[in-house]
Amino acid sequence: MNPHHAQVSIVVIGYDDAAHVADAVRSALAQGPAVREVIAVDDRSTDGSAALLDALAAGEPRLTVIHRPANSGGCGSPRNDGIDAAAARYVMFLDSDDVLPPGAVDALLGAAEEHGVEVAAGLCVRRELPSGREIPWEPALYARPALIPHPSRRLRLAHDTLCVNKLYRTDFLREHGIRFPEGRFPYEDFVFTARVLAAAPRVALIPDTVYIWHVRRTAERLSISLDRAGIGNWRARTEANQAAYEILLGAGEKHLARAAHSKFLDHELRMYTRELELRTPEYRRAWWDLTRAYLSTFDATDFTVNPTAPGRLVARVILSSPAPRDLPRLRELAARPARLLPPYARASDGTPVWSSDLPQVTLENFLDRPAHLLPAAVDAELRPRARGTRLRLRLHELYGRMAEAGPTSVDVEFTHREDGRVGLRGTAPLLADRYGDSWSAQTPVDLSELGAGTWDLRLTVCFRDGTSREVTAHARGGPGLLRRRAVLGGRRGVLGVFGGSGGSGVHLVQPYRTHAGALALRTASGWRGMTEVVYRRVARLLH
Repeated sequence: MNPHHAQVSIVVIGYDDAAHVADAVRSALAQGPAVREVIAVDDRSTDGSAALLDALAAGEPRLTVIHRPANSGGCGSPRNDGIDAAAARYVMFLDSDDVLPPGAVDALLGAAEEHGVEVAAGLCVRRELPSGREIPWEPALYARPALIPHPSRRLRLAHDTLCVNKLYRTDFLREHGIRFPEGRFPYEDFVFTARVLAAAPRVALIPDTVYIWHVRRTAERLSISLDRAGIGNWRARTEANQAAYEILLGAGEKHLARAAHSKFLDHELRMYTRELELRTPEYRRAWWDLTRAYLSTFDATDFTVNPTAPGRLVARVILSSPAPRDLPRLRELAARPARLLPPYARASDGTPVWSSDLPQVTLENFLDRPAHLLPAAVDAELRPRARGTRLRLRLHELYGRMAEAGPTSVDVEFTHREDGRVGLRGTAPLLADRYGDSWSAQTPVDLSELGAGTWDLRLTVCFRDGTSREVTAHARGGPGLLRRRAVLGGRRGVLGVFGGSGGSGVHLVQPYRTHAGALALRTASGWRGMTEVVYRRVARLLH
C-alpha cells in the first residue's frame, strides 16, 4: 500500500458561497489517494450551498457534509466541527472561496512523514482576481526546506498566522485541546496558531506552494481581511493579536510572544495606517484612541528592538500624541518600502526628532544605521514636454546620512502590477543641488512603450560604496496633474500631452497617487480600453 494512502482529512468550511464551494471541494478531492476524506461543513447557508454539497457527496464516497443547525457567525466553530469529525492521521483546512493547488497534500504529507513532525507548513500565494496576480505570503519563511525542532528556534513562525497552509497531526491537536475560538471571532486563526505554537510542535517547512488564497476585492461581500472600513474590524484585529500574545506568554514562550507584537507593528499597524486618510474623521479618532490604548500594553522593549523599523516609529508617534496627527507623513512611513518625508527636525541639542512638536520621539538611531537601511524619501513628478515626457526625481537628505553614503545614480523601472513585467527601464545620475540637502535626476520616459494596465514606479538608489536602497517614489504635483487625462489619436499614440511616439489609435495615461502615496500610472489603448478603465475606477469608488 502507498504509505501516503488515506492519511489526510481536509476540512472545507463555507457559508453562502455556492459560486465557489464546489471548486474548493473538487480541488481537495483532486489531491489523490493521500486524502482519506473531505469534510465539508456548511454553516447554515441560505443560497443553496448545502444542496450543492449534498449533490456532490452523492457521487463521491470520500466527501462528507456536515450541516450546522445554526449559523455560527464565524469560521472557528465549523472548523472545530471538522477537527471533531476527522478520522485520518492528519488534518488540514480549506476555505470555500480558495483552492488547493495540485500536489499540495502530497508535499506536506511527505515532509510530515519524513521528519515525524506534528506540523508541516508550505507557501501560501495570494491570487488577486480577476487579474491573476500572485503575491507570496511570508516568502522568506518558506524560501527553503527546514526542520524546526521548536517554534522558538524560528520566531518568524509567529508572523505566519494562517491556518490553511499547514498540515496538522490530528492527535496532536486533540491531545493539547487546540481549537479555534467559537462563534463570531474574526481573525480566529491568530488564536489557533498561537495555541499551536504554544504546544511546542516540531515543524517542517517546505518551499512548495500548498494553498491558493483568492482575493476578490470587488466581491459583493468582502472577506474579513478585506472588509476594513469599519472600526469593528480593527478592534477585532487588536483583540485577536492580544489573545495570541497572552497565549504565548502564558505558555512561557516570551520570545514568541514578543515576535507576535513585532508582527503587529510591522504588518497590521502599517497596513491600517496607510489607509487611515481614506476614513472618516470619526473613524480616525476612534482608531487612534483604540490603537493608543492597545500599544500602551506593549513592553518598552517592543519599541527599542530595531527602533528605526517603520512600524515601531509609527507606534511611537501614535503613543506620543493624544489626537490624530501627521497622517500624510505616517502614511508614507507605513508604505513598503518606507519613506520618511521632510521635515527633518532636531532637538535643541541637535538630536534628530520626529518634529518640533514631538521632540520626545527621537530618531537618534538613524545616525547609527547604514544609509541603505534607512527610509529614504524620493519625490517623483511626470512633466510633459514638447518632445516627450520627463520623469523628475528628487532624493532628500536624511540627517546627513545620504551625503555620507554618497548617492550616485538611480535605476528606474515601471513594473506592471498584475504580472510583474518591466515596461520601461533606465538609469539616471543623481546630482547634488547647491544647498546640499537633496539630489536630483531627470530621465526621459517613452510612455508609448507601456501597454494597457497599471504600472508602479520602482526605484533603486545606488550609493558610492556599492550598496543600494529600493524605494518607491512619493507622488508630487497638484491634483490637476495627478488627475490629468488626455486622449489623442494618430501617430503620437500615448497621450500627446505626455509625449511618446509610435503606435496609432486612441490612448490614455493617468498618473495617480496610490493609497500609500506613491506615483503610479493607469494606461489603456483604444476607446474600449479607456471605457474599461473608467468603469473599473467608478466601480471601486462606489464600492
